[in-house]
Amino acid sequence: MAKIAYLHAPQPSTKNGSVGSPAQHRPKNAELRSREYLTPDEVEKLMKAARDGRGRYAHRDATLILMAFRHGLRATEIADLDWSQVELGRSASLHVRRLKNGKPSVHPLRGDEVRALRELRRQFPDSAFVFATERGGPFTSHAINRLIKRIGARSRLPFPVHVHMLRHACGYALANAGHDTRALQAYLGHKNIQHTVRYIELAPTRFKDFWR
Repeated sequence: MAKIAYLHAPQPSTKNGSVGSPAQHRPKNAELRSREYLTPDEVEKLMKAARDGRGRYAHRDATLILMAFRHGLRATEIADLDWSQVELGRSASLHVRRLKNGKPSVHPLRGDEVRALRELRRQFPDSAFVFATERGGPFTSHAINRLIKRIGARSRLPFPVHVHMLRHACGYALANAGHDTRALQAYLGHKNIQHTVRYIELAPTRFKDFWR
Protein backbone atom coordinates (compact mmCIF):
# COMPACT_ATOMS: atom_id res chain seq x y z
CA MET A 1 0.00 0.00 0.00
CA ALA A 2 1.45 3.31 -1.05
CA LYS A 3 2.31 5.72 1.71
CA ILE A 4 0.36 8.99 1.79
CA ALA A 5 2.53 12.07 1.61
CA TYR A 6 1.36 14.76 3.99
CA LEU A 7 1.84 18.37 2.97
CA HIS A 8 2.93 20.68 5.76
CA ALA A 9 1.62 24.22 5.54
CA PRO A 10 4.43 26.74 5.75
CA GLN A 11 4.60 28.76 8.95
CA PRO A 12 3.59 32.40 8.49
CA SER A 13 6.53 34.72 8.17
CA THR A 14 6.86 37.65 10.54
CA LYS A 15 9.64 39.29 8.59
CA ASN A 16 8.91 42.94 7.85
CA GLY A 17 5.34 42.52 9.08
CA SER A 18 4.35 40.61 5.93
CA VAL A 19 0.82 39.48 5.18
CA GLY A 20 -0.17 36.53 7.33
CA SER A 21 2.12 37.49 10.17
CA PRO A 22 0.79 37.88 13.71
CA ALA A 23 -0.10 41.40 14.79
CA GLN A 24 3.05 43.35 15.46
CA HIS A 25 3.60 45.02 18.79
CA ARG A 26 2.08 48.48 18.73
CA PRO A 27 3.86 50.80 21.16
CA LYS A 28 1.76 52.08 24.02
CA ASN A 29 1.50 55.83 24.54
CA ALA A 30 3.73 55.59 27.61
CA GLU A 31 6.44 54.01 25.47
CA LEU A 32 6.32 56.92 22.99
CA ARG A 33 6.08 59.90 25.35
CA SER A 34 6.21 60.67 29.05
CA ARG A 35 2.91 62.61 29.01
CA GLU A 36 -0.17 63.07 26.87
CA TYR A 37 -0.39 66.86 26.84
CA LEU A 38 1.59 69.83 25.59
CA THR A 39 2.69 72.87 27.58
CA PRO A 40 1.77 76.35 26.26
CA ASP A 41 5.39 76.80 25.12
CA GLU A 42 5.20 73.56 23.16
CA VAL A 43 1.95 74.66 21.55
CA GLU A 44 3.75 77.84 20.46
CA LYS A 45 6.52 75.72 18.92
CA LEU A 46 3.89 73.70 17.08
CA MET A 47 2.26 76.86 15.72
CA LYS A 48 5.63 78.25 14.68
CA ALA A 49 6.39 75.02 12.79
CA ALA A 50 3.00 75.35 11.04
CA ARG A 51 3.67 78.96 10.05
CA ASP A 52 7.17 78.11 8.87
CA GLY A 53 5.65 75.70 6.37
CA ARG A 54 5.13 78.86 4.25
CA GLY A 55 2.71 77.16 1.91
CA ARG A 56 -0.78 78.33 1.11
CA TYR A 57 -2.08 76.49 4.17
CA ALA A 58 0.46 77.70 6.74
CA HIS A 59 -1.97 80.24 8.25
CA ARG A 60 -4.83 77.75 8.24
CA ASP A 61 -2.73 75.13 10.04
CA ALA A 62 -1.44 77.56 12.67
CA THR A 63 -4.98 78.83 13.30
CA LEU A 64 -6.27 75.27 13.62
CA ILE A 65 -3.69 74.57 16.34
CA LEU A 66 -4.54 77.81 18.14
CA MET A 67 -8.29 77.14 18.14
CA ALA A 68 -7.91 73.49 19.17
CA PHE A 69 -5.73 74.54 22.10
CA ARG A 70 -7.73 77.55 23.28
CA HIS A 71 -11.07 75.74 23.17
CA GLY A 72 -10.06 72.14 23.92
CA LEU A 73 -11.44 70.83 20.65
CA ARG A 74 -11.40 67.17 19.67
CA ALA A 75 -10.36 66.21 16.14
CA THR A 76 -13.96 65.68 15.00
CA GLU A 77 -15.05 68.96 16.60
CA ILE A 78 -12.33 70.74 14.61
CA ALA A 79 -13.38 68.98 11.41
CA ASP A 80 -17.07 69.86 11.90
CA LEU A 81 -16.47 73.49 12.85
CA ASP A 82 -18.36 75.79 10.46
CA TRP A 83 -18.68 79.54 10.16
CA SER A 84 -22.19 79.57 11.62
CA GLN A 85 -20.55 78.77 14.97
CA VAL A 86 -18.27 81.81 14.82
CA GLU A 87 -19.20 85.39 15.73
CA LEU A 88 -16.55 87.96 14.87
CA GLY A 89 -18.46 91.07 15.90
CA ARG A 90 -18.19 93.19 19.02
CA SER A 91 -18.77 90.23 21.35
CA ALA A 92 -16.67 87.74 19.43
CA SER A 93 -17.48 84.20 20.44
CA LEU A 94 -17.36 80.56 19.42
CA HIS A 95 -20.41 78.32 19.76
CA VAL A 96 -18.87 74.97 20.65
CA ARG A 97 -20.73 71.78 19.79
CA ARG A 98 -19.35 68.91 21.85
CA LEU A 99 -19.29 65.24 20.96
CA LYS A 100 -19.62 62.20 23.24
CA ASN A 101 -22.80 63.64 24.81
CA GLY A 102 -20.77 66.61 25.98
CA LYS A 103 -22.40 69.88 26.96
CA PRO A 104 -22.36 72.67 24.34
CA SER A 105 -21.08 76.06 25.41
CA VAL A 106 -20.20 79.53 24.14
CA HIS A 107 -16.56 80.62 24.50
CA PRO A 108 -15.27 84.18 24.12
CA LEU A 109 -12.71 84.72 21.35
CA ARG A 110 -9.55 86.66 22.11
CA GLY A 111 -8.07 89.29 19.82
CA ASP A 112 -5.43 87.07 18.23
CA GLU A 113 -8.07 84.45 17.45
CA VAL A 114 -10.38 87.02 15.86
CA ARG A 115 -7.59 88.36 13.66
CA ALA A 116 -6.53 84.83 12.65
CA LEU A 117 -10.10 83.81 11.82
CA ARG A 118 -10.78 86.93 9.76
CA GLU A 119 -7.67 86.27 7.70
CA LEU A 120 -8.71 82.64 7.29
CA ARG A 121 -12.15 83.74 6.07
CA ARG A 122 -10.47 86.01 3.56
CA GLN A 123 -8.27 83.17 2.29
CA PHE A 124 -11.15 80.67 1.97
CA PRO A 125 -14.22 82.80 1.20
CA ASP A 126 -16.24 80.04 -0.44
CA SER A 127 -16.00 77.39 2.27
CA ALA A 128 -18.72 76.82 4.84
CA PHE A 129 -16.15 75.16 7.08
CA VAL A 130 -13.65 77.08 9.16
CA PHE A 131 -10.84 74.66 8.33
CA ALA A 132 -11.19 73.63 4.71
CA THR A 133 -9.20 71.27 2.53
CA GLU A 134 -7.79 72.42 -0.80
CA ARG A 135 -11.10 71.40 -2.38
CA GLY A 136 -13.04 73.59 0.04
CA GLY A 137 -14.63 70.71 1.93
CA PRO A 138 -14.19 69.62 5.54
CA PHE A 139 -11.34 67.57 6.91
CA THR A 140 -11.84 64.14 8.39
CA SER A 141 -10.69 63.65 11.97
CA HIS A 142 -8.00 61.22 10.73
CA ALA A 143 -6.69 63.80 8.26
CA ILE A 144 -6.44 66.39 11.04
CA ASN A 145 -4.50 63.97 13.22
CA ARG A 146 -2.11 63.19 10.36
CA LEU A 147 -1.65 66.93 9.79
CA ILE A 148 -0.76 67.56 13.44
CA LYS A 149 1.64 64.61 13.45
CA ARG A 150 3.47 66.03 10.42
CA ILE A 151 3.69 69.48 11.97
CA GLY A 152 4.83 67.91 15.24
CA ALA A 153 7.68 66.17 13.43
CA ARG A 154 8.75 69.52 11.92
CA SER A 155 8.59 71.24 15.31
CA ARG A 156 11.37 68.97 16.63
CA LEU A 157 9.60 68.33 19.90
CA PRO A 158 11.28 65.42 21.71
CA PHE A 159 8.26 63.11 21.33
CA PRO A 160 5.58 62.31 18.74
CA VAL A 161 2.55 64.61 18.81
CA HIS A 162 -1.11 63.83 18.13
CA VAL A 163 -4.10 66.13 17.90
CA HIS A 164 -5.77 65.13 21.21
CA MET A 165 -2.73 66.46 23.06
CA LEU A 166 -4.03 69.94 22.24
CA ARG A 167 -7.28 69.28 24.10
CA HIS A 168 -5.33 67.99 27.10
CA ALA A 169 -3.02 71.03 26.81
CA CYS A 170 -6.07 73.26 27.17
CA GLY A 171 -7.26 71.43 30.29
CA TYR A 172 -3.91 71.55 32.03
CA ALA A 173 -3.25 75.19 31.09
CA LEU A 174 -6.60 76.31 32.52
CA ALA A 175 -6.13 74.18 35.65
CA ASN A 176 -2.67 75.71 36.14
CA ALA A 177 -4.26 79.16 35.84
CA GLY A 178 -6.35 78.31 38.92
CA HIS A 179 -9.79 77.81 37.39
CA ASP A 180 -12.09 75.69 39.50
CA THR A 181 -13.17 72.19 38.54
CA ARG A 182 -16.81 73.02 37.73
CA ALA A 183 -15.89 75.92 35.46
CA LEU A 184 -13.30 73.76 33.71
CA GLN A 185 -15.84 70.97 33.29
CA ALA A 186 -18.27 73.39 31.61
CA TYR A 187 -15.56 74.83 29.36
CA LEU A 188 -14.40 71.42 28.12
CA GLY A 189 -17.95 70.06 27.92
CA HIS A 190 -17.31 67.03 30.11
CA LYS A 191 -20.48 65.19 31.07
CA ASN A 192 -18.64 63.36 33.86
CA ILE A 193 -16.63 65.55 36.20
CA GLN A 194 -14.15 62.70 36.79
CA HIS A 195 -12.77 63.43 33.32
CA THR A 196 -12.04 66.98 34.51
CA VAL A 197 -10.49 66.10 37.86
CA ARG A 198 -7.31 64.69 36.27
CA TYR A 199 -6.34 68.18 35.10
CA ILE A 200 -6.73 69.64 38.59
CA GLU A 201 -4.76 66.78 40.16
CA LEU A 202 -1.66 67.62 38.12
CA ALA A 203 -1.86 71.40 38.49
CA PRO A 204 1.18 72.71 40.40
CA THR A 205 -0.97 75.49 41.89
CA ARG A 206 -2.67 72.78 43.95
CA PHE A 207 0.39 72.73 46.25
CA LYS A 208 1.42 76.41 46.04
CA ASP A 209 0.96 77.11 49.78
CA PHE A 210 2.47 73.88 51.16
CA TRP A 211 5.81 75.40 52.22
CA ARG A 212 4.61 78.81 53.35
